[in-house]
Amino acid sequence: MIRIFTDEIINAVCLHMADRRGVQPSDVEVQLAWEEEYGFTAEVWVSGRSQYIIEANLLEAIEQYMYRQYNRRVFRSNIKLDVDEEEMWADIEE
Repeated sequence: MIRIFTDEIINAVCLHMADRRGVQPSDVEVQLAWEEEYGFTAEVWVSGRSQYIIEANLLEAIEQYMYRQYNRRVFRSNIKLDVDEEEMWADIEE
């Protein structure tokens, strides 16, 4: 099992959104969140515009990140997000 933490999840979302929007990853800002009602989400700012993404989008970003950064093919069904008072992480089964 691989565990990635908040910083890498944010990097994954930045890379994913940069690809989708045709901008540099440094042009993307991400704020991760977990709420009882909505689950895992993120607010993403690209070129001054705000957008909310849901857990499925986070899992897609992590899936692509794992392939690009670690050369590992993982599936969303093998990624479990979790959070405590201080940090968010993703456990990835291989």
